[in-house]
Amino acid sequence: MNDTNTGKENSGSGNSGSGNSGSWNSGYRNSGYRNSGYRNSGDWNSGYRNSGDGNSGYRNSGDWNSGYGNSGDWNSGDGNSGDWNSGYGNSGYGNSTDRETGIFNTTQGKIRCFNKETDVSWDDINHPDFDEFYLNKWIQESDMTEEEKKADPNFYVRGGYLKTYTWEEAWANYWRDTTEEDRQKVLNLPNFDWTIFTEITGIKPDNSSEVAEIIELNGKKYRLVGE
Repeated sequence: MNDTNTGKENSGSGNSGSGNSGSWNSGYRNSGYRNSGYRNSGDWNSGYRNSGDGNSGYRNSGDWNSGYGNSGDWNSGDGNSGDWNSGYGNSGYGNSTDRETGIFNTTQGKIRCFNKETDVSWDDINHPDFDEFYLNKWIQESDMTEEEKKADPNFYVRGGYLKTYTWEEAWANYWRDTTEEDRQKVLNLPNFDWTIFTEITGIKPDNSSEVAEIIELNGKKYRLVGE
């Protein structure tokens, strides 16, 4: 332990906190520099689990944020990838509204859907839940196939393995496993276009000639197409 530490179990320098590997921290388990928060890997943070610098918020990878989960800088809102926003989910800058890609807006703009303009904003839409969409999924040992066990011989150490799906496999799984209500929400999106939807997801309507699983929805049949 360094002589300049007054806290406990610090391996850095000048720490008065506990379990810090960085320097001049008064917080807990910080690996950064001059943090008064908790588990920060960045510098000058008073928040929690920030990998950026100068944050008083929580889980920010950007810098100088007081919000939550911002990858941009100087945000007081949450989930912003832009800068100087006080709203939520903005990729623009200077916005105090939500989900805005523009500049210095206080109201939410209209969105494009299926490559066309709409007359609605994000919050006006009855969005699908997409709860069954996953690109990675933890598979318990008891649910693994023999082929999966052979491919990952150390599965027993972890009690399973993380299975990765391709983009089209993930969409096919979602379309198969989600509720009829959620599939209908997709079909009811403004400007819904099967050509564009198929290009993005790989899912085709029933007129596809490729071999795939068939799903019936509201009396119509749809064919799932993978790779």
